[in-house]
Amino acid sequence: MPRTALLLMDVQNCHVPQVADDYLPHAVRALRTARAAGVPVIHVALQLRPGHVDAHPFNKTFGALPPHLFTADDPGTAIHPDVAPADGEIVVYKNRVSAFTGNNLQQILGAQGIDHLVLAGIATSGIVLSTALQAADLDYRVTVLSDACADPKPAVHDTLVSDVLTQRGEVTTVEAWGHTLHTGA
Repeated sequence: MPRTALLLMDVQNCHVPQVADDYLPHAVRALRTARAAGVPVIHVALQLRPGHVDAHPFNKTFGALPPHLFTADDPGTAIHPDVAPADGEIVVYKNRVSAFTGNNLQQILGAQGIDHLVLAGIATSGIVLSTALQAADLDYRVTVLSDACADPKPAVHDTLVSDVLTQRGEVTTVEAWGHTLHTGA
C-alpha cells in the first residue's frame, strides 16, 4: 500500500515575512491535516555549517551569503513556531535548494516505505520546484499543496502551480487533499 508523507519545507522565521500574510495559516492547516490523518510529517530546513564551509563561493544562491546567516546559531533559521515539529517528527536539514541535497532524506523515505510526497513550503520557485522535479525523477508520486506553498513573487508562484508543477505531479489545495485523506481516494 502506498505511504504518504508531508514535507513541510523552509517554513523558517527568516522566510515567512517574505511571503503574503495569508500564507502561514495554510501551512498550519496542512500540518494539522497531516497529523490528524496520521500522515508522517518531515520538516525540511536550510542550515549551513558555521563559516559556510559547505557553500561554494561560485554558488549564486549560497556563496554570497553573510557567514552568520542560516547556521544553527541564526534565529532566522529556526522553523517557525506555528509549524514547529511535534515530538517524533523528523527534521532534515539541507544545504542547497532541493530538500534532497546534503542530507539523508531519500534514505529516511526509503526506510519508512514512503512513495508519495506531499509538498508545502517557501519558496515555490526554490525548494518546492526543485524538490518536485527531483522527487519525480526519483519516481516518487508528488502532490503540491498550492495554497500551502508561497513565493516572494506571487506571479511566479501562480505560473509554477498552474503550468509547471502540474507536469510533474498533482497540484491541489490543503482542503481538497484533506478530503482525499478522509475518503481514501
